[in-house]
This record gives sequence, C-alpha cells and structure tokens, in this order.
Amino acid sequence: MGKPIIFLGPSLSHEKARKIFDADYRPPARKGDFLRLAADFDVVEMAIGFVDGVFLQDYPPTPIEVYHLARKDGVLLVGAASLGALRAVELEKFGMVGIGKIFQLYKTGKVNADDEVAVTFASEGDYQLQSEAMIDIRYNLYLAHKKGVINEKAKSMLVRLAKEIYFPHRKYTYILEEARNRYPMLESEINSFGSYIRSNRKSLKEMDAIRLVKYLKEHYESTNAISTR
Repeated sequence: MGKPIIFLGPSLSHEKARKIFDADYRPPARKGDFLRLAADFDVVEMAIGFVDGVFLQDYPPTPIEVYHLARKDGVLLVGAASLGALRAVELEKFGMVGIGKIFQLYKTGKVNADDEVAVTFASEGDYQLQSEAMIDIRYNLYLAHKKGVINEKAKSMLVRLAKEIYFPHRKYTYILEEARNRYPMLESEINSFGSYIRSNRKSLKEMDAIRLVKYLKEHYESTNAISTR
C-alpha cells in the first residue's frame, strides 16, 4: 500500500503534519481533485485523508464527486476537521469515515452550517489563515468562560456577534472592535478576552486534523506490517 494522500492546509500545516507522518500531502481540495483520483485508481488499496478544501478561491469538491471515490473498492476515505468533516457526515453511509470532534458536532446536529468551518487563507506556501473559523471562535470563547476570563453573558454576545460577521472577515481584532462599539457595558470582559486570546488561542480544527493524520499513520503501518508477514 502506498503512502496515504492527504488534502491539508490551513487546518494543520504540512510542516507540522510531516513531523507526525510522512504522507503525500496535497493542497486544499478543489472541484475535480477526487474525480481525478477515482479515474486514476489502479492499485489494490488506497487511503485518502480529506481535511481542507477551498471556499472562496475556487469551487470545492462536491458531495457527488467525493462519493465516486468513496465507493471504489479498496479505497479508505477519511474526513475530519473542516470540509472533510462535512463530506464525511454526508457520505458516511456510503463508506466514508469521519473522525474527530467537529465531525461529531455536525453528525449530531449541534452545528449545521458550512460557515462554521469556512476560512480564507493564503493560496500559496503553507496556506496561512487570513480569518478564523467560527467553530474555533466558539471553542476559544468556551475555554475563556470555563477559565473565568469572561462571564456567560459576554461569551453569548461574542458568539452571536461573530456569527453575524461574514466568514472572510472573522478575525479576533475585528470581532473585539465591533464588540466594544456594540456592547460598551462589557468593555472589561471584552478586554479580558482580547488579552487572553493573544497567547491562548486554540484550534479545534487543528486538533481534529492531527487525529486524522495519526489515524492514517496507524492504518498505513498496520496494513504494511500485515502485508510483509
């Protein structure tokens, strides 16, 4: 079995991913990428990880083209963290495997909108984030509240405000600026969160992307160990 192909960036950098597993890392998936893999499939087994896809830069892979690959005999198709988690929920009954917290949140209906994972990012290099995913904003506000940095009212208002902002403009600096203008009575809470997020930012998307890389690493190593016996 050859090295898994993983469509990745910006949820997890290729550099960080390679420290975990030296897979075949590809740029965020675009429309046609999965159809080409399905058409070129000429091996007994293939493992593919789907984390990131484009949102504004181009058309993302549609459910039907991902389906064509998922239905191929010998293909293990795994999704997590971002657009991959969405497609995994849609295609789980056709054999696609979903892993991670974000996949579970979509599967159980606790989140249901595409914009929860949508971000903008640099189109070259390591696909550096230019905006924040709503799902990660929720997660960081949850952690800040849990740690006593902000109260429940401030958390709820900041979540509501962030959700109203078009996803390419979701940046903590912009959210906090808007919050100060809109909720002056919460200035101390807003400032506390601003100080907190500068050095405590966490990414649920990155955590789930790491889970996918580790999952495919274990699958690759176990499959190759069996084939060499």
